[in-house]
Amino acid sequence: MRLVLFFIALLRLHAQDAATTRQAYLSKCSVCHGSEADGSDRGPGLAANRRMRTRTTAEIAGIIRNGTPGGMPGFKLPDGEVDALANYVRSLNGTAFEAALPGDRAAGERFFFGEGKCSTCHTAGGRGGNKGPDLSSVGRQLSLAELEQALYEPSARIAPGYGVAKVHIKDGTTLRGFLRSQGSHDAQLQSLDGKLHFLVEQEYTRIETEPTSLMPPVRASKADQQNLLAWLSRLGGVEPGPLKSDVPAASGFADLLNPKPGEWPTYYGKYSGNRYSELNEINTSNVSRLQPQWIYPIQYQPLETTPLVYEGMMIVTGPNMVFALDARSGREIWRWTRPRSTEPNIAGDALLGANRGAALLGDRVFFNTDNNHMICLNRLTGALLWDVYMPETPQKYGATGAPLVVNDLVISGVAGGDQGIRGFVGAWKVTTGELAWRFWTVPKPGEPASETWKGTDTEGRGGGTWLTGTYDAKLNLLYWPTGNPYPDTDGTQREGDNLYSNSVVALDPKTGKLEWHFQFTPHDIHDWDAVEPPVLVDTKFQGVDRKLLLHGDRNGFFYVLDRTNGKFLLGTPFVKKMTWASGIDSNGRPILTANNAVPPTGVKACPAVRGATNWYSPAFSPLTGLYYLMVVEDCGSYRQARQGGFGFLDNPKDPGRKLLRALDVQTGAIQWEIPQIGPVEKNYSGVLATAGGLVFYGETSGGFAAVDAKTGKTLWHFEAGNTWKGSPMTYTVGGRQYVAVASGANILSFALPK
Repeated sequence: MRLVLFFIALLRLHAQDAATTRQAYLSKCSVCHGSEADGSDRGPGLAANRRMRTRTTAEIAGIIRNGTPGGMPGFKLPDGEVDALANYVRSLNGTAFEAALPGDRAAGERFFFGEGKCSTCHTAGGRGGNKGPDLSSVGRQLSLAELEQALYEPSARIAPGYGVAKVHIKDGTTLRGFLRSQGSHDAQLQSLDGKLHFLVEQEYTRIETEPTSLMPPVRASKADQQNLLAWLSRLGGVEPGPLKSDVPAASGFADLLNPKPGEWPTYYGKYSGNRYSELNEINTSNVSRLQPQWIYPIQYQPLETTPLVYEGMMIVTGPNMVFALDARSGREIWRWTRPRSTEPNIAGDALLGANRGAALLGDRVFFNTDNNHMICLNRLTGALLWDVYMPETPQKYGATGAPLVVNDLVISGVAGGDQGIRGFVGAWKVTTGELAWRFWTVPKPGEPASETWKGTDTEGRGGGTWLTGTYDAKLNLLYWPTGNPYPDTDGTQREGDNLYSNSVVALDPKTGKLEWHFQFTPHDIHDWDAVEPPVLVDTKFQGVDRKLLLHGDRNGFFYVLDRTNGKFLLGTPFVKKMTWASGIDSNGRPILTANNAVPPTGVKACPAVRGATNWYSPAFSPLTGLYYLMVVEDCGSYRQARQGGFGFLDNPKDPGRKLLRALDVQTGAIQWEIPQIGPVEKNYSGVLATAGGLVFYGETSGGFAAVDAKTGKTLWHFEAGNTWKGSPMTYTVGGRQYVAVASGANILSFALPK
């Protein structure tokens, strides 16, 4: 009897808890999400919500506490109440994954990839086709009833973006396929051969949608049906780690190495790292008529991404976010997101949300998450194909740069040098994510170059590699810039040159073997890392045909190297405020002054810690022979310290200034400059040079401008009113040239009027 009474009391307690939680939901959430959690005009429904099904209770609790960017505000509630609300929302979203269906899952998988031919259209676990929705997480996305309906009554619930339509083209032809996205004046259709078509209303007469799904109901034996359902119900996402199954070989590298006119398929546009485009539809004679065409907002700012454009699709990124857009209209086709990481997992710029872009190869997209996972997505569907953790061991690594594809490998570096990581560049197989090689920028004791580190600091010496490198296919050399040593301003326990920090390393892209290196700032004690783009140019240099590497370094010197062997050819200041060195000697080493020393009591030195320039992209124009870069004339305070150790001087009589400068690569002499108005920290804009005789860049005062590449005369500007942290690019779609740039929280695209 006592046991019965105990269970009755327990049930009453659960009922009271449920009633209390229900009341909390009604008082806190129902005004936006509806009393039955079915949504309202102020917020989405939370019951039977596919997004909620993919969230853990802890993730839902995080959303309640912190809100969403640009959407729901956070709620300051006691932990117990937040947890109860999270559990309540989770209870409204039971999944097929939780049903634990009986059946032979291995047989269900064989049926999916074999006799059932499901994988000819669908991806699951990184394998399969791209003509249908990704099913890798379908067990957590659908309830059991919805999953059964999707298999046996597919027309009753058609996935968004996969309704079938027929588009009637004005030339009398038709296109039939999946209507992936549509606006009032444009449409994005994936034809049945898998190709995406980006259409504007001037090209078609009408669009007919079909009421039924292209997928037929599953016809199979009861055993096969049960096994398939059991397997699908347990699909809960792609687990981190390389793929173990065979996948088709990757193709498309030729399109990256020699891009079709008007495409921008890599971070710099081309592997040279030189943001120069041969497009000239927009030129000095007509740029004054340039107009904005579309704006795509992203819930993060300031964006640092460089858009990629390939086969009419644009790929842009934010922190743990990848978006596929119609490059002509800016309409979204798909998006991939993952919650951002928090301390203590990462630090620095990665924690703040910095991300500079992605890489492409055929139908694959490669992207680095903030906590140093490299992921591979299907370019047509956004399906996650694989996910690998890049570091060998966990440290305060982050990732902010865009990867680089070379042949069948995707190559990337890491951030976190200011937190004491051991830097490296790594390469992974594009098909499976398996590690191919790793080059460490800081040797261990006893390894070659370890003699350049003398003292007790033997762990976490820095040498970050967080910016995209460049590649010369004819020489088969990969050029990667490296970051500062750690501690930043205290070199007492790391005497020596500290290789391979503050360098450019030339690597064999197949093996990671070091072929040569050049160090710009030996034994750096000012945080002047060399993580600036290494620009590859073939031109006459001082009368001799040369394969050059151009580099504007954060330390204030402009360098010209022979990229075949790393030979030093030229080093000259591109700033006037320089106190740490009087010049560069014949071997390429700085001639230090007494002001280079950083005592515990502190010292004023120039450049400031941001550097004379930074990671933002420069450009070289073969039309003018000039190298364009954003420059900072500023000084800072430095003191010997294990952490921090630097500050910014606020001198109204001698404020820091930012300028756009054009340098003669033969001598390094300044040919023209454009002083910027506003605080130097407001502008991290890169530049773009074109065959139209133009240089595009973001102004410190908030505008986006085009200037004459020969003279620096401003020919056009658009007031965006934003902080610039991205570099512009240009592309062609439908025979029309566009210029695009990340501006604040938006992607902006411009073109001449039709």
